[in-house]
Amino acid sequence: MREIVLHDTRSGELLALNPRDPGRVGVYACGPTVYSRIHIGNARPFVVFSLLKRFLQHEGYEVDLVVNVTDVNDKIYDAARAQGRPSAELAVEMTERYRADTDALGLGRPDHEPLASETIAPIVDYIQALIDGGHAYAADGDVYFRVRSDPSYGSLSHRQLDSMDQGEGKWDPTHPAERKQDPLDFALWKAHKEGEDTTWDAPWGSGRPGWHIECSAMAEQFLGVGFDIHGGGSDLVFPHHENEAAQTRAARGAELTRLWMHNGMIQFTGEKMAKSVGNIAPLHQVLEDHGRDAVVMYLISGHYRQPLAYSEAALEQAQANVKRVREIARKLGPGTTVHRNPEDERQLVSFRELFFQALAQDFNTPLALAQLWEWIRAAGQLGVKGDQDLAEMLEVLGLEGLLVPDEQAPQAVRELAEEREQARVRRDFTAADALRDEIAARGWEVRDVAGGFELIPL
Repeated sequence: MREIVLHDTRSGELLALNPRDPGRVGVYACGPTVYSRIHIGNARPFVVFSLLKRFLQHEGYEVDLVVNVTDVNDKIYDAARAQGRPSAELAVEMTERYRADTDALGLGRPDHEPLASETIAPIVDYIQALIDGGHAYAADGDVYFRVRSDPSYGSLSHRQLDSMDQGEGKWDPTHPAERKQDPLDFALWKAHKEGEDTTWDAPWGSGRPGWHIECSAMAEQFLGVGFDIHGGGSDLVFPHHENEAAQTRAARGAELTRLWMHNGMIQFTGEKMAKSVGNIAPLHQVLEDHGRDAVVMYLISGHYRQPLAYSEAALEQAQANVKRVREIARKLGPGTTVHRNPEDERQLVSFRELFFQALAQDFNTPLALAQLWEWIRAAGQLGVKGDQDLAEMLEVLGLEGLLVPDEQAPQAVRELAEEREQARVRRDFTAADALRDEIAARGWEVRDVAGGFELIPL
């Protein structure tokens, strides 16, 4: 196996992948909170970690990919209340839509997709362990994590302890309803409140889990403690992932994961794309407008750690790149890649090796794409036949569908193309141009080739 290095947010360094269990990699990536349809920004981590799994499998590893669904959350209660419907009903519907929208990406499903609502018992056990260890305390039905009990708190987000804000409202120790002992503390369990229509029993009172403890419990349930890679968007580093890490250190005396891997945000007019901001492009709409291949091509066009600008121009460029790959695949034809001589083979093998080496160096998909384009350019110049090597690279990028032969043109379109061919023979170029335009209006491009024509879907 070649050495694979990935950027670790906690250390700020590139670390060699060294699986806890030799030959097997455990990956946990935070999934969506299901209160509405997901947008293309939500799709980025789904694509990044689905493709990372493919690459690791290509390199010979077995991979367990876990992507959770947060279906118990304040945002779900708020959205359901605004719609006048039960929160559980909304969560079920949006979970189904999330799965349908990500199915349309054509990358397969994660190995496990746990729901917070189905993990309550492990969550309660986890909280009890924190209370028993003195790292958490119950207060009028709520339970809070005692942040100052973890000496390593802040080691992931690299923030000063006293400058942190958990985003749980202003702390007022003089107010009789204030339950926190310290403004840094965060909720592990929330007592049932009026207007919340789901609740579970726990030793400290009826209520529901906080957000951060859900992921600690779900990750440990499927991957244990000290698994290999924990991923998610960079907006989750603090407080979500910082709190996950603290909970596990306090409850288990060990780090939750060996490596923290965070993807950058999709940016729309300079800001991160977010439902709360309102600058979103729903994934299902983007897929409908541009096609899944172009969407995947767009999402891998930038390095996963960097922000990625969203624009119609970027999607149109991705569509053009998809078309370019389809064209070279059509020329290569199916089968084993055949080279004319050893020198040609060495050149193409070099580009292929550089492609996979780019992915091994912090999963650098734009650099890998650059090597793919070099391979395509050289293959065209050298007259290579057979798409096997190209297929190997495209499969890792989730673009193997570009090798599937296009559908045959309808008979009516072929007849128009035959008419056009006859008009060209007669040198009636006005009629030929008109027929070409009619063919295009039916969704096909006619190209003149040696011995006749070929029809390419637009």
